[in-house]
Amino acid sequence: MAATKSWECRFFPHAHARGFFSFEHEEEHEHEREDVARIWHGWTKPQDAKAYEEMLRNEIFPGIARRNIEGYQGAELFIRDDGDEVEFVTLLRFESMKAVKEFAGEDQSKPVIYPKAEALLRRMDQRSQHYRIVISGEKL
Repeated sequence: MAATKSWECRFFPHAHARGFFSFEHEEEHEHEREDVARIWHGWTKPQDAKAYEEMLRNEIFPGIARRNIEGYQGAELFIRDDGDEVEFVTLLRFESMKAVKEFAGEDQSKPVIYPKAEALLRRMDQRSQHYRIVISGEKL
């Protein structure tokens, strides 16, 4: 029998359950008001997981909020223990791809990694993914 994996979700300001589907042509949506979820994965060693979580909670996410990016709507953090590593999934919400561009720069899919955080990561996604948010916190 397979081992049970531990799942956990940490919520941050403005966090809600989300349903989303991929953009087919992100550049066509850049100037429209269409809520966007930006998703990125990183993995730490188990002994570095608490420090990375605290850095996200106390430094990185508040630092993003302090940038006052027009259209930034908040962040969510999902954590999964998986034996010899811990997976972190960040979900940042924006009102448009224009707001994502203000956050990430011209290469919108390039991850924004803080140098102190990179030292704690064992591996990470090389690209962030963007999804249209089509159902949000609604009971179906």
